[in-house]
Amino acid sequence: MIHGFLGDARSFDDLAISAVRVALPGHGSDPVGSWNEGLRAVAAQIGDVEIVVGYSLGARVALGLVASARAPRAILIGVNPGLVSDEERAARLASDQAWASMVRRSGIAAFLDAWEAQPLFATQARVDPARLAARRARRLRLDPEGIARSLETMGLAQMPDYHAAIASNASRLHLIAGADDARFVAIARALVAECPALPLDLVADSGHDPILEQPEGLSRAITRAITRFVTNV
Repeated sequence: MIHGFLGDARSFDDLAISAVRVALPGHGSDPVGSWNEGLRAVAAQIGDVEIVVGYSLGARVALGLVASARAPRAILIGVNPGLVSDEERAARLASDQAWASMVRRSGIAAFLDAWEAQPLFATQARVDPARLAARRARRLRLDPEGIARSLETMGLAQMPDYHAAIASNASRLHLIAGADDARFVAIARALVAECPALPLDLVADSGHDPILEQPEGLSRAITRAITRFVTNV
């Protein structure tokens, strides 16, 4: 299991699934110099596995592992398959650089205040405050420089466009998204429209982060995806 941006191996503690968990570069393991170096670093941690489960940034890494033949199958939670146009890439690069500058300048607490206030995470207001506080405490232990380096080397602007890889690996992939995450549900449905063989599960009453918002529903969705992989081998 591969956590998302600002996560760690403990992000998956509430899921009823036993799995090897890895720390992404800059999040408990050493930062890297490029997207491909990041894939190599994660592949070295996971070793020989049958299925990788990734959330958000972790889902993009999991997709990259399958696309580069470093992992055979992946369950992708809230995945962005990559930017298509130069204009999108330039805009995202500027955004990632601004966030990296903020965490270096203002520190992790102020950075988290701004990051967590984004509309993408608004549904997390429904989560039990104690669970939000526990996640916040873990995030506050992250190294600001590691987070800045993650944005600069493994941000969406640095990732290749994996649309073609999704089409050629549909039988090896399974999409999951929070049903209330309008942006990523639209991305997932567009991918399924391009490749109808691609499975998609939506987790009810969850926004972008079903690991936090609906761990039981997400556990069921992951179990269904694993069963599909096993029965189709």
